[in-house]
Amino acid sequence: MTLPGKGSGKASGKGSDMAHWLIKSEPSAYSWQQFVKDKRTSWTGVRNAQAAANLKAMKPGDRCFFYHSNEGKEIVGIAEVAKAAYPDPTDESAKFVTVDVAAVGPLKQPVTLAAIKAEPKLKEFGLVRQSRLSVVPVSVDQWKLILKMSGEK
Repeated sequence: MTLPGKGSGKASGKGSDMAHWLIKSEPSAYSWQQFVKDKRTSWTGVRNAQAAANLKAMKPGDRCFFYHSNEGKEIVGIAEVAKAAYPDPTDESAKFVTVDVAAVGPLKQPVTLAAIKAEPKLKEFGLVRQSRLSVVPVSVDQWKLILKMSGEK
């Protein structure tokens, strides 16, 4: 998979860092295959305050790893934030937000949680340190290493 214009870690033309994230979904609830079929979705239902703060920090153009949690436990694809945070229509309390994400493409090879935990350079990765958090930031170095682990260039 080619990721045009996103390899530098900089948002094109702006000179600011593009952020990277990891978003989790249980395949039985919403799978990568369904996401690809839908092409775009609202990332609703996040009710943890820290994960919600991460959603609020997302900007259009940011890239996200799509992680299958509980079943599979692996990063399977890449998404892009298509719309910044707005009120989550599934939240009756009106306290939480959602973002819209669009499917970019699958990883060449999924990267398992076991492989991530076995890599010393990823010991500080949010998926390892805060394993229950559904939306976590990914540093540029972590992003590049996980792409390399997946067989991407």
